[in-house]
Amino acid sequence: MSLIAKDELRALAKAHHSQCISIYLPTHRAGFDAQQDPIRLKNLLGQVEAQLQTMELQPPEIAGLLAPVTNLLQDPLFWQHQRDGLAIFLSPDTVYVFRLPLQLQALALVAERFHLKPLLPLLNADGQFYVLTLSQEEIRLFQGTAYSLAEIELQEVPSGLAEFLKDEDRERHLQFHTSTRPPGGRGGNRAAVFHGHSIIESNERNDILRYFRRVDAGLHSVLREETAPLVLAAVDHLLPIYYEANTYPHLLEAAITSHPEALNVKELHAQAWAIVEPHFLTARQEALALYKHYAGTGDARASDDIEKIVAAAYYERVAHLFVASNRQQWGTFDPQTQAVTLHNERQPGDQDLLDLAAVHTFLNQGAVYVISPEEMPVDKPVAAIFRY
Repeated sequence: MSLIAKDELRALAKAHHSQCISIYLPTHRAGFDAQQDPIRLKNLLGQVEAQLQTMELQPPEIAGLLAPVTNLLQDPLFWQHQRDGLAIFLSPDTVYVFRLPLQLQALALVAERFHLKPLLPLLNADGQFYVLTLSQEEIRLFQGTAYSLAEIELQEVPSGLAEFLKDEDRERHLQFHTSTRPPGGRGGNRAAVFHGHSIIESNERNDILRYFRRVDAGLHSVLREETAPLVLAAVDHLLPIYYEANTYPHLLEAAITSHPEALNVKELHAQAWAIVEPHFLTARQEALALYKHYAGTGDARASDDIEKIVAAAYYERVAHLFVASNRQQWGTFDPQTQAVTLHNERQPGDQDLLDLAAVHTFLNQGAVYVISPEEMPVDKPVAAIFRY
C-alpha cells in the first residue's frame, strides 16, 4: 500500500490472466468527500462484479476473488491515510494496492492484462520528481508530480544529526578494546586501541558531511533505478555540504533555499515545481528536436511505426518515446515472434499497445513523454527514438 516501485510495475506489466482486475479511484485526504470514498469504491466493485458475471463465474467465486478489496471497505484506518488517488490491481494470484500522489478518474476494468494507462503521468519523463528536505534536526523525502507532494517513509536514514552522532559513537565503542593482553599472554593489560577509526572530529562541518553521507547511502534503497530529478530544500550553508556527499546522479543544482520547517507542503510543492518544470520542458524540447533531426536526415533511429516501436520497447531499444494523450491502439504483441497485430476496435485478448510501449520503455530506463496530439512530432499516436 505504497508508491509503485519498478519491480512491482514490472510484475504488473507481465501479468497475464483472464481475470486481471484494474480499479482506479480518486481519493481525498480529509473532509466529507473522504468519507464518501469507501462508497465510491463499493460502486466500482459492483461494476467489476457485473463484468465477472459475464465470464460465467459463480457468486462464491466472485466473492472470494474480490474479498481482499471488499475487506478494505470496513477498514477505517485504511481510509484515514489516503492521498490523491487509489489504484488496485487484483487477480486470483495477485493483490496490489497503491496510494498515489496522482489525480485519477474512476475506472473498473476486467481484462486479460492489467490496465496501466492511468499510471502514465507517473511514468512520464516529465511526470515525477523528488524533494529532499535537509536540516540538522530532520530529513524528509517527498515524491512529487505536477499536482502534489507525498511523503515517503525513510527507514535507513538517521532522523537527525544528534541521532547520527550517537549511533556513530556507539559504533566506535564497539571497536574499542578496554582489556587486551599483549602477545604471548604475559604481562599486564596493554593500552586500549581503536581499529579503523580516528578520534571524532570536532569540526561541525565534518560532522554534517558524515551525516549527509549516511543520508545519501540510506536514499539508495528508495531511489534505486530512479531517473527522476531530485530537488534539495535547505538553508544555504547546508547545500554545498550535501552536494559534496551526494551520489544520486539526477540531483539538480537549483535548490529551495529556505529552512524546510518554514514551508508547508503546498508551499514546498510550489517552489519545487518552479524548479523542475523548466528542467522538464528543456528535456522534452531537446528530445523532440533530436527526433526531428533524425527523421529529417533519414536516420533509422527515429520511427513512427508502431509495430517496430512496440517490439523495440519490449526489448529495451527505445531511448525516448512520445505518446499522444487520450489515444489507444488496440492489438496484440507476441514477444516470442515479435509479431504485432493491430485492430481498429478492441477485440478479446487485446491490449492498448501504446500502454505496453510506454510501460516497457519506462521499465527499461527510457524517457516517456505523454503529450497532446498537437505536440506530437508526427501525425500519429506514437513516435520513438531508438538507442541503436
